[in-house]
Amino acid sequence: MAAAKTFIVTGASRGLGLAVAQILLKSSHNVFLVARSDADMKRLKQEHPGAVDYLAADLADFSTASSIIQSAVKTFGKIDGIVVNHGVLAPITKISESSAEEWRKCYDINVFSAVALMKEAIPELRKTNGRVVFVSSGAAFAAITAWGSYGTSKAALNHINAHLAAEEPSITSVAISPGKVDTDMQKQIREEGKTGMAEAVHASFVDEHESGKLLPADLPGSVIAKLVESAPKEFSGKHYRWNDDELAQFQKK
Repeated sequence: MAAAKTFIVTGASRGLGLAVAQILLKSSHNVFLVARSDADMKRLKQEHPGAVDYLAADLADFSTASSIIQSAVKTFGKIDGIVVNHGVLAPITKISESSAEEWRKCYDINVFSAVALMKEAIPELRKTNGRVVFVSSGAAFAAITAWGSYGTSKAALNHINAHLAAEEPSITSVAISPGKVDTDMQKQIREEGKTGMAEAVHASFVDEHESGKLLPADLPGSVIAKLVESAPKEFSGKHYRWNDDELAQFQKK
């Protein structure tokens, strides 16, 4: 049996991040969880003694990046990969109705916290020829009314992925769009998006929920977990949709 690897998963207390963490644990790996709320992380630690540790932290506070890396290494001795899954959608408003301060808060969480985390993690990832999976979004490639801060922040994250690949040849980094997953963010879109989004677009999100078309988190979660375990070097710096043909070997059968 292969030796257990150690992975950090951010945004790990619910939804996609929680699904990724659970899949990695089923593969007998160690997982260091990061999220603002610690309830589900505490439960996972109790269920998997010795394989889980966590830090409840606000990643918008960039000083937490160092604490995350140091704590993971102290607990497990190394870091083999990181899933950068945390992020926020707000503000769901048009440019004319939002403020630069609101956009900055979004970028602090979705972009700059990822930069801070990579800065601290790179020395450890070099040691293990590690991997990073950035959770992106289709919104990085399409202008959805009222999603300006979110979409542009995910586009920036894709470019951070490309730069990490160019600058760190020993580290493999991949950006993945997980599709429309049945998570709290989808609930937020349905509940808060009506006033800012185009009516037809908002209605399509409501319809996909009501008709059961949203993805269960374990489908893209399985792809993300397998990529952070074993993404090939030729994927580095690239963006994929979770169900792209190139990722067939990583998709749940």
